[in-house]
Amino acid sequence: MTTAADYAEFAAREAHGVSPAYERLALAVSRDQEMLALLGTLPPAKRQPNLLFGVVRFLGGPVEDPAAFRDFTMGNRPAVEAEMRTRATQTNEAGRCAVLLPVLAALPQPLALLEVGASAGLCLYPDRYAYRYGDHPVGSGEPVLDCAVTGVAPPARLPDVVWRAGLDLNPLDVTSPADVAWLDALVWPEHERRRARLRAAAAVAATDPPLLVRGDLADDLPDLAAKAPAGATLVVFHTSVLYQVPAPRREAFAKMVRGLPGHWIANETPDVLPYPGLPEPPGAALHNVLALDGTPLAWTLSHGQAMTWFA
Repeated sequence: MTTAADYAEFAAREAHGVSPAYERLALAVSRDQEMLALLGTLPPAKRQPNLLFGVVRFLGGPVEDPAAFRDFTMGNRPAVEAEMRTRATQTNEAGRCAVLLPVLAALPQPLALLEVGASAGLCLYPDRYAYRYGDHPVGSGEPVLDCAVTGVAPPARLPDVVWRAGLDLNPLDVTSPADVAWLDALVWPEHERRRARLRAAAAVAATDPPLLVRGDLADDLPDLAAKAPAGATLVVFHTSVLYQVPAPRREAFAKMVRGLPGHWIANETPDVLPYPGLPEPPGAALHNVLALDGTPLAWTLSHGQAMTWFA
C-alpha cells in the first residue's frame, strides 16, 4: 500500500475507538502531501504512524490537534527525521503477558523465556505481574493486567520462570530514564492506564534487569537459546514484532525457531504470519493470532486487553 493508505488504514483499524487523537492525526497525514513527502524520504520501515507520532511526543510536540502537530513536525523537520531514522517502534506493552499467560502456565515447568524483539524486556516477567480475567484474579501486586477472555478458562497459576533473556536490534535499558521516556512516548496519548502500567512494569524489571542481547532474530537466536539452563522448558516468543521484518527474514526466523528445542509462541497479525482456515475475527479492530508451535489458538487484541479462543 501507499503511505497515505497505510495511515488511513491505521486510523480506521487501529486508532478508531481506541485513540481519537491518533485517529485524527493519521487521517490528516494521509491527506497531506507535504507530510507524505517528508515520510517518503525515509525507508519504508520508518514511515509507520506509531513511529512518527511517538517521535513527535518524545520531542515535546503536540499530538491532540492535527494543525499544531503539522506545524511542529514541519518546523522541526531535521530533528523529527533524525529521530525517525535512528529509533524504532518498540512498544513494550506488559499487558500482552495476559494473553501469553494461559499458554505459558500450561507448558512443562519451569520455563526459560526468550523474547524476540524484546525492547526493554517488560514482557519477560509474566510471573511477577498480577492479572484480572473478568472477575478471576491471578497473582498479586502491581501492575494488574486486565484481559477479557472468551472460550477458555483463565489460567489458575503463574508460570515458574527460572531464566529470561531477550534479543533485539536495539535493546533498551529499563534502568535508563531516557530509554523509559522513549517507551512512555510510544504509549498513545489517552492511555493513562497503560502509561501507569508501563511505569509499574518498568519498576518490577529494574529490580532484576533481564539479559538483553543486541542481535538479529534469525542469525543470533541459536546462540542465545543455547544459554538457557538445562532442565527448563525453552519458550521463544514474540508479539507484534514480525511486521517490522522483511518477509524473507520472517521465513528464515520461522525455519530457525522450529528447529530449536522447546516451544514457540507467536502473537502476530495473520497477514504477517498467516495460517490457513482461520475463523473470522471478533470485530473490525486489528487482531493478532496467538499460536503455539505453529498451531493457531486465539484471536488477541494488540495490547493484551482481550482474547477469543478458537472453538
